[in-house]
Amino acid sequence: MNEPEQQSNGLIAPAVILVEPQLGENIGTAARAMANFGLTDLRLVNPRDGWPSEKARAAASRADHVIDAVVVHETVESAIADLKLIYATTARARDMLKPVRGPEAAAQTMVQLAKADSRSGILFGRERWGLTNDEIALADEIITYPVDQTFSSLNIAQAVLILAYEWQRQTAPGAPLPFDLGENAVPADKVELIRLFEHLESALDGVGYFKPDEKRPTMVRNLRTMLQKASLTELEVRTLRGVVAALELRHLKNRQDW
Repeated sequence: MNEPEQQSNGLIAPAVILVEPQLGENIGTAARAMANFGLTDLRLVNPRDGWPSEKARAAASRADHVIDAVVVHETVESAIADLKLIYATTARARDMLKPVRGPEAAAQTMVQLAKADSRSGILFGRERWGLTNDEIALADEIITYPVDQTFSSLNIAQAVLILAYEWQRQTAPGAPLPFDLGENAVPADKVELIRLFEHLESALDGVGYFKPDEKRPTMVRNLRTMLQKASLTELEVRTLRGVVAALELRHLKNRQDW
């Protein structure tokens, strides 16, 4: 039986249970998807090609901690024995009176369960035909995806990735992205923008851009409006002024060469 795995936020993450997966590569890519969003409890029920699998490890792309922790079970019942809430994933309607959730709603419920120190799990079926009705009957609820009904097929890694992402999103709503633009994202002050306008306009005057003269005010206003819409940062203003200066220097050199 798997020991509870906790994320950095202290919650016990849900188990991912692959029922009779056929290809080691699919197990590996599912493990990689789990690792992307902090899930580590991967359980396999009778993998067709046995376990361990070097193909799975290679496809996991360094998600070795997930692959190393895999536990293989002979039955679905064994794989879910220690879990409080089981979801079954399916793209087809089944003749069962079970609640049907989308990924977001299911993740919200799993988070609430984790906050009460209870464990949940998600069943994913075979690559070719998914879960049997008997396997779905073991689940408390069904998860399905809002896919185009004319092409509803997802591979295992895609299906795992969507739910792993929703779990991560629900555990830390509004969390910052892993990086941002930092100081380069500081909006330019109006005084810096005005200096850019004046620099550009002076350079354009030098090459006779504003013609005829009576249209100069309108052309200047249009240029300033375009630059204002760009919401330039301090770095971008400095870059543009450097571009203008380089063009001025090139124009001066050309005149001297002439």
